[in-house]
Amino acid sequence: QVQLVESGGGSVQPGGSLRLSCAASGSIYEINAMGWYRQAPGKQRELVALFASGGSVTRADSVKGRFTISRDNAKKTVYLQMNSLKPEDTAVYYCHMVLTVTDGLYTSDYWGQGTQVTVSS
Repeated sequence: QVQLVESGGGSVQPGGSLRLSCAASGSIYEINAMGWYRQAPGKQRELVALFASGGSVTRADSVKGRFTISRDNAKKTVYLQMNSLKPEDTAVYYCHMVLTVTDGLYTSDYWGQGTQVTVSS
C-alpha cells in the first residue's frame, strides 16, 4: 500500500524559512509527477509547485523567487524550501504524487496527510 508521509511544518515569523519533506513508500513502479498544494482556511486548495511528468517545474506566481521545489528520486522524496515566508502563506500544505504501482501498473493520485504552516508575528 502506498503512503505519503510529510514532515517539516510549523510556526515561523514573517521572513522566516521552513522546509517541507514528503516521502513515498510502498510498491512504486514509477513516479510520474510530484509536488505541493496548499489550502488556507475558507479557500480552495491551490497549486504551490510541482514537477510534472518529464521533469518540468510549475510554481504559483505568489511563491516565485521564495519557494524552491526539489526531489530525490532514489528516496522517492519531494521537498519544498520556503523562504521569506509571509502571513498569507499560512495554510495546510499537502504533498501530491501521481504514482504507478507495481501491482497491475495502475496509475493514481496520492495525497499526504497535510502539514500546517503558520506564519505570524
